[in-house]
Amino acid sequence: MRITRAALIAAMAMALAGCAGQRDEAPAEAAVPDRAPDRFTIAPDDYHVPYAGTAEDGRRFFLSEELFGGRGGGSSYVGLFLWKADGTFDEVRVDEVSRPEGLPAGQAGPAGAQDLVDARLAELGDYVLEPIEVEPFIEKVDGVRFGWKVGRYDDGTHFVGIVPGDFIVYYAPWDGLDYDT
Repeated sequence: MRITRAALIAAMAMALAGCAGQRDEAPAEAAVPDRAPDRFTIAPDDYHVPYAGTAEDGRRFFLSEELFGGRGGGSSYVGLFLWKADGTFDEVRVDEVSRPEGLPAGQAGPAGAQDLVDARLAELGDYVLEPIEVEPFIEKVDGVRFGWKVGRYDDGTHFVGIVPGDFIVYYAPWDGLDYDT
């Protein structure tokens, strides 16, 4: 069972209200309806998001060698996702690579394709690693979906998750500082 941060906060608020004898009040979160984001932030980090920022030509980018799944679930990919300077989707460039041996099914991990990653980074020119605000998108390449899908958890809250692989999932407040893996 998946417990989101929002659900945990709501449960804690209800428990605290019960302890204080305020059982008639709804949690504050209930007054604010969840809305799917038009934009979300991707912030570079040292975990699953080493390459996010602005390319020399002003486009926003996200580069990963941890994409996996697709045909038969056993493929790995290096993917460069590009948005125009205003954050609207531009293009995705994908290369299928060998899945690392010993990496458990359903787990993200570097594909060991550093030469390809370096080549994709070189295509960006002088780039800056920095948080980017972009729109979600899905694009099919050779029958495999790539991008950032918008979805909804059972509790009604929205998320934006990477595909293929579903190993980065952002949630409100969409600031890119926290994500589920």
